[in-house]
Amino acid sequence: MGLIVQKFGGTSVKDRDRIFNVARIVANTRNQGNDVVVVVSAQGDTTDDLITKAAEITSDPSHREMDMLLATGEQISISLLAMALQEIGVPSVSLTGWQAGFNTDRAYTKARIKRLNTERVESELARNRVVVVAGFQGLNRSDDITTLGRGGSDTSAVALAAALHADRCQIYTDVEGVYTADPRKIPKATRLKEITFDEMLELASLGAQVLNNRSVELAKKYGVELEVLSSINPVPGTVVKEETKVEGMLIKGVAKDEDVAVVSILEVPDVPGMSFKVFSLLAQKNINVDIILQSSGSAGCKDVIFTCSKGEAETARAVLESNKTRFGTDKITVNNDCAKVSIVGAGMQSHPGTASTMFEALYSQNINIHMISTSEIKISVIIDKADADRAVAAIHDAFPCRPAGAVAISGTEWYNQTHSRVGIIPASPVVPNVFCCKGGNIWNIWTKPPLPTNTPARG
Repeated sequence: MGLIVQKFGGTSVKDRDRIFNVARIVANTRNQGNDVVVVVSAQGDTTDDLITKAAEITSDPSHREMDMLLATGEQISISLLAMALQEIGVPSVSLTGWQAGFNTDRAYTKARIKRLNTERVESELARNRVVVVAGFQGLNRSDDITTLGRGGSDTSAVALAAALHADRCQIYTDVEGVYTADPRKIPKATRLKEITFDEMLELASLGAQVLNNRSVELAKKYGVELEVLSSINPVPGTVVKEETKVEGMLIKGVAKDEDVAVVSILEVPDVPGMSFKVFSLLAQKNINVDIILQSSGSAGCKDVIFTCSKGEAETARAVLESNKTRFGTDKITVNNDCAKVSIVGAGMQSHPGTASTMFEALYSQNINIHMISTSEIKISVIIDKADADRAVAAIHDAFPCRPAGAVAISGTEWYNQTHSRVGIIPASPVVPNVFCCKGGNIWNIWTKPPLPTNTPARG
């Protein structure tokens, strides 16, 4: 007998039929001899609806009251799912975040988990019950309700899996796993069987909306194996773990994030300590800064440019303008009409020319790059928002995101891992496991364009 933590997003419990579908999934898992803890989000667009209701009252609600309001969405979901489970004969109990033992800090609307007391959850499991827990919420030391921010239910599920030493944490969504790009926008996107924590963390941080980045970070820290599955289609999903055996994939995914603003402080005096003055002010306001660009300077001045979320951009502008005398300039601008497009893959560490391929793809579409950020396994660019979808499509085409050694059809153009054209497979039956031999080294082969849909890839 194992212990499985299952998390279901808002679309999975949006109406009666979906709730009973989730109940059947949970029941099947339990019938396989497992104890089950279920974490659920608010139904459908409930959270957005509650935000709209708040906006009808005030344009500047307190963060404490927003947490009090938004926490109600998950309470509806857990009670309805517990009722559905009981209706099909599965003993169950619903628990709010604080009943399940989630204690957080006092950062309303984006609280972090400080402690997790699983005594109540374990007690209910011992009574042979399925425990249905409200994700996204907890209680601070003042006994105020707090929420964990967007995607916080993922974090709740992983935290429970870690604290309970669960065998696996399954994240059920409206997609069938982690794809090389958004399959709703990029028809050629392929589903990954496996992906590493580091790769998934980068994708999640860069706009891929399958998993919350904090949840991936927590899973990596505590060694919680994740599985991303569809609650609608019962097909194998994507496993997220420390190491994977997927061969030959230079790039695991292309991500787009439109929740990006570029803040520019122009003609700042080029003297020591200026960057500290800027970013210490932002840190005091809990503004999360992403890409930072500082010019080399001219005539004793330099430009300091950074990105943050659009929701924090005006706060950043306000705090900077109120302290502009400290910077020696009043030239502070915010650009909300931009997007971040990124590629992620551990394979780029050992393959030179990855950046060149990405930039060539953007150049081919006449897309201008405003900022660039890199790490060992990702490259991000800031571009105009209007160009974002074209950029993702062009980059995805430039990197054939397929396992090496795929089955080939005669007439297919073949490219090696450095993307040099090898030639065309001669007329013949299907040629399995094709390789390019050069200088005594065997290189796995990529295909471009993609293989026909009726030709499965091997890998």
